[in-house]
Amino acid sequence: MNILTYAASSGLLPQIYVDVAIELGSMAAQRGHTIINGAGRTGLMGAVTKGAMQAGGKAIGVIPKFMIEHGWQHTGMTELVITEDMHERKEQMASRSDAVIALPGGVGTMEELLEIITWKQLGLYLKPIVILNIDHYFDPLLQQMSKAIEQNFMRNFHNRLWNVAETPEEAITLCETTPMWNPGLTKYAAI
Repeated sequence: MNILTYAASSGLLPQIYVDVAIELGSMAAQRGHTIINGAGRTGLMGAVTKGAMQAGGKAIGVIPKFMIEHGWQHTGMTELVITEDMHERKEQMASRSDAVIALPGGVGTMEELLEIITWKQLGLYLKPIVILNIDHYFDPLLQQMSKAIEQNFMRNFHNRLWNVAETPEEAITLCETTPMWNPGLTKYAAI
């Protein structure tokens, strides 16, 4: 599988997050999967790539050219895809992927995660989406999404748009075993 990982690019993170990101990349490689990410050289993005590459795996980075001009790209990836802008970057990453795992991150990571969930809700992305809830990082977001469902901003069945994992092994297994989403279950479905 090509597993797309959304993750922080900040290099100032607690070590627990970095260790799990390296473990995720390594485990994905050991199970024969390729990592796709935003090609950042630092933070959890860089750590996932490091884990995959050190384990003999492959990592594909997709990055807009303005970030290359700033020197933000990881230089040791198997393949580097350069896009015109952020919109093309996200589209390329999603179209190349067979599943998504979101690790902790800031507004960029949150935006990517919520956008891919929205695409799935609309029937545009049917593949597994897994939230790797390291150290309960995503608890507030998961509570907010539950509240959206409870108050009818989303339908009850939309809580199946994503899965939550506590460990890298669980996250990868969910990518491997979660069936494709039924495109008939859009936000307008009569369920």
